[in-house]
Amino acid sequence: QVQLVESGGGLVQAGGSLRLSCAASGRSFSSTAMGWFRQAPGKERDFVAAISYNSDSTVYADSVKGRFTISRDNAKNTVYLQMNSLKPEDTAVYYCAAARGYYSGSALTQYNYWGQGTQVTVSS
Repeated sequence: QVQLVESGGGLVQAGGSLRLSCAASGRSFSSTAMGWFRQAPGKERDFVAAISYNSDSTVYADSVKGRFTISRDNAKNTVYLQMNSLKPEDTAVYYCAAARGYYSGSALTQYNYWGQGTQVTVSS
């Protein structure tokens, strides 16, 4: 069993920044790819970013490329999402997810553990 706990969400003005964290426990974090997804009210859960088990590969949704950065610290069992130049359309609940293998991409089915989510609200 894997437990994921997100933190760092909040209210920020457009153009601002936030850093989300996801603390993992219960399994070998350092051998698992990790991802971030988001879900706005009334919409499907969308892929944001993913990082491989050893940080040698990252993948981003086109909508966040150049603004968001995913990273991880295997010594701390934590994955991060640095969000810069935030826009109102980034408003959503952000979820951390643990993948089934060393590498992962945008498909929800590649992930088998999810956190409870953290709210990010960007005001215009």
